[in-house]
Amino acid sequence: MNVKGILIPIGGNEDKGIEESEQYTLEFIGEGILHHVVKEAGGIYSNIVVIPTASSIPEEVGQNYLEAFGKLGCKNVSVLDIRNREQSEDPKNIGMIKKANCVMFSGGNQSNITREIGGSSIHKIMMDKFRKEHFVIAGTSAGAMCMSQEMITGGNIKEAFTKGAVGMGGGMGFIPNLIIDSHFIRRGRFGRLAEAVARHPKLVGVGLAEDTGLIIRNCNTFEVIGSGMVVLFDPRKIKHNNEKLLKVGTPMTLTNLKTHVLANGDVFNIKDRKITVLPIDAPFV
Repeated sequence: MNVKGILIPIGGNEDKGIEESEQYTLEFIGEGILHHVVKEAGGIYSNIVVIPTASSIPEEVGQNYLEAFGKLGCKNVSVLDIRNREQSEDPKNIGMIKKANCVMFSGGNQSNITREIGGSSIHKIMMDKFRKEHFVIAGTSAGAMCMSQEMITGGNIKEAFTKGAVGMGGGMGFIPNLIIDSHFIRRGRFGRLAEAVARHPKLVGVGLAEDTGLIIRNCNTFEVIGSGMVVLFDPRKIKHNNEKLLKVGTPMTLTNLKTHVLANGDVFNIKDRKITVLPIDAPFV
């Protein structure tokens, strides 16, 4: 896919320069993930629209992002809280997306995003801008997970890697060849991402730790940003995958699942599935 836009999925709990007790943060917000979002969007005068549709507390979440982007000096940040599909067809809201240089999806429940925005006029405009313009689509947690074509909708880690433990559904389709999971390390989501790639063995599973993200260019390569790790599951050479043979609730077996652990600055070519590792003496950015 040849696209001009940029995707920035984030694993959640990104440093917003607000809470002092965040467990996974960088020392200064100016060096953090939201700084990358602003930079890729075109700088502090770019038009950034925050969409807290996934959240159950959209007003609070929206205000947090207004403050966080404000700390970075941003001048044109607005909140578009879509709660139903009618709002995704509202001409005023459509106009906001048409003028945007960047949209930022918040965390919460990714199914809220696909249910209220997926397939709507706003979604179609986003997709068109993403393909044809230097348009940034960023998202944290649920907002990251919804970016893929095949989207994880849920899954109980206590039942991880038993068939059917992971819920899957259609995502927003911005990136077709990845399955993205968030809060990956802290919430122990190895099993559910493994089942997701067992179900879709042509796709790459991406597990994002908190305060960690990707800058995906041309839907072809991505660079890791942030303070944590990214775990990749490449299922192309799986030797034993009994997912299709088992009954729901049965423990699964999966062998020869290729796994990579990447950190800040590492680059992954999605098409060729090759990795370029940042030199060990390179500065942290």
